Amino acid sequence: MRLNFIVAIATIAAFGAFESSALLCAQDVKVQEAPLRAHLAFLSDDLLEGRGTGQRGGEITMRYLETRLAAAGLKPANGGSYRQIVKIAGVKTGVTESTLKFSGGKEVVSFAFGQEIVFSSGSAKPDSSFDAPLVFVGYGVSAPEESWDDYKGLDCHGKMLVMLVNDPQPTKEEPSRFAGKSLTYYGRWTYKFEEAKRRGAAGVLLIHTDASASYGWSVVKNGWVHERFQLAEGPGGTDLEGWMTHEAAKKLFSAAGEDLDQLMAKAERKDFRPVALGLKATGRVVCSVRMVDQGNIAGVVPGTDPKLKEEVVIYSAHWDHLGKGDGPGDQIWNGSVDNASGTAAVLAMAEAAVRHPAKRSQMFLLVCGEEQGLLGSSAYSLHPLWPLAKTAADLNLDSMNFVGRTKDIGTQGSERTSLGASAAAVAQQTGLAIAKVEPDLGGGYFRSDHFSFAKVGVPAFSIASGKKFVKDPEASIAKSAAYGPRYHQVTDEYDPTWDLSGMVQQAQFSLDLGYAIANAPRMPTWKKGDPFGMARQADIEKAAR
Repeated sequence: MRLNFIVAIATIAAFGAFESSALLCAQDVKVQEAPLRAHLAFLSDDLLEGRGTGQRGGEITMRYLETRLAAAGLKPANGGSYRQIVKIAGVKTGVTESTLKFSGGKEVVSFAFGQEIVFSSGSAKPDSSFDAPLVFVGYGVSAPEESWDDYKGLDCHGKMLVMLVNDPQPTKEEPSRFAGKSLTYYGRWTYKFEEAKRRGAAGVLLIHTDASASYGWSVVKNGWVHERFQLAEGPGGTDLEGWMTHEAAKKLFSAAGEDLDQLMAKAERKDFRPVALGLKATGRVVCSVRMVDQGNIAGVVPGTDPKLKEEVVIYSAHWDHLGKGDGPGDQIWNGSVDNASGTAAVLAMAEAAVRHPAKRSQMFLLVCGEEQGLLGSSAYSLHPLWPLAKTAADLNLDSMNFVGRTKDIGTQGSERTSLGASAAAVAQQTGLAIAKVEPDLGGGYFRSDHFSFAKVGVPAFSIASGKKFVKDPEASIAKSAAYGPRYHQVTDEYDPTWDLSGMVQQAQFSLDLGYAIANAPRMPTWKKGDPFGMARQADIEKAAR
């Protein structure tokens, strides 16, 4: 007999996540493959045109999600509506109208848009002019806890900052600085833009390498040649935000009489100081700007406990992808794995959970704008549909297992909170091992929607596929790895021959863990000293006042 969820008293005591009185079963709460596959096939279909933000396919997607939650019997999470409106500014660079050149060195340098450089307005301005000196600021990191400051008193106002992606790498003398080989939030491109904005810079250009970004230039290009989006009510960014290839950057630095590789080496040291390149960025960035309403879609299964039902467990996934282009050939970015898979799983989980409520309430949240910088989940964290102090956890699903069942499950990021022990207990009771934690080279913890919850203090992480495949391990690993070149490409399409047993397994584990949290006497907690725990404590204190 399959144990859908039983937490043994001894295991609970050992992990400290729950109390013995939490020994409960969520019998028959089983995720079914048939509805999951049906949702996945539909959400991946050309009819939805890649579920693009601000596009017709996105609106069709939202209507489908609302309809499915209503049909399943979930309660609207936003009063009488399943939709939380998220106001977004759409910005598309006019490539022929925009000009950007770099002068003052040995030669005037300019680059081909898309092939060597991409840029747009981070402030949603339709027209911005530039005459700004270039300054190389290393990694562009200011981290007092690491005794690290790449700016060292630089007045950034009116300057165009050039910086590296990722964060300072570990050394023999300091193997654990900036989390060692793992990427910290300081290494994320979003942080770079945010910090430059805080310092009043005129613009930012990031230097791309496959290794530092953890993805190829084509991923950057596909994200920037189309319309880009930002929260209309957010702080915005600098007037110019963009990327350039490593080869373009080498040419630019050479025109300034500098060696990029030598400066990159210097940027690995604490004593690095900003380097004025003696060049000016001049030109205009002309953009078409429009305001669009997108939506987070959310339904609730109310809890059964008179007191605990006031608290909620959230299961999340992003429904958006890159949408539809207007060029020749296949111009639909279907985003089947990323992230029709997670969206389909959350729908199938909701359909299972609604028939068997837990003690705490459960919210099934499908957010917009993840591909544009976690916009939907960020908007939710600013305007939550449930008090943050009473939100027990967010379990996120993004790009799921389409290969087959595994012997393990990925819970990286859970170790920051008591969710790590909870996940281990659930895995043990369901016959799974916790996948080995690897260095987070790509900064995965900061790249998916759970991070928006973590930043405001809600214990959160994304549940990933395991790596030890049950059936034909070598061939399965190769099949999984073959997805890499399809990431953010038009070839991320649904294949009806996929073995979805692993996807069902991943969704089932997520639901089992959610029920463990929903039926426990106490909410999860952050590990002592984790910076996100401070935000949690602030929420609790605010709610108590």
